[in-house]
Amino acid sequence: MTVNETRSKVSARIWQSIAQSGVSVSAIPQDQLETLVDSIADGVLVAVDESLEEAGLAARHSAGATLPQLPDEETILWQGRPFLSIVTFYQITTQRVRIHRGLLSKDRDDIELIRIQDLDQKQSISERVLNVGDIILHSADPSLPETVLNNVLNPQEVHELLRRAMLDARKRFRYSVQEEI
Repeated sequence: MTVNETRSKVSARIWQSIAQSGVSVSAIPQDQLETLVDSIADGVLVAVDESLEEAGLAARHSAGATLPQLPDEETILWQGRPFLSIVTFYQITTQRVRIHRGLLSKDRDDIELIRIQDLDQKQSISERVLNVGDIILHSADPSLPETVLNNVLNPQEVHELLRRAMLDARKRFRYSVQEEI
């Protein structure tokens, strides 16, 4: 379920709770009431996500160390989980992007940084409010030609970190890309 779908469900439940409460809100202008419900929904989503984090799940984001001195040494640059997710975990290292999935059973996908051909970022209006977004990786990996890192916190920062890591890996391994014209 996407953040927008979750936000819509929470907003609908808030509207339902207001109607069931019996409290008259007719004195509040409709646009102000909609703004209030949207703000409450955003606050609830953030509180639920923080509760998931406090329950021992991986942090939504964490900055890692700087790039290593030795080319063979792999260092974690960033790791985090999607907003409101308990089964997916992302990790960006100096050599690859790792995607861990599963609660009881675990699956792991790796995409080598030098195989990433292009990066895109997508963020809806409600995702901008929550400061989350999707990062789309286009790679030469036959098993994962297009991969989406969903609902990443601070997507602009993670996108830029991933871009720099990709370019550094290409330079380190003397990998060059030629485009057809």
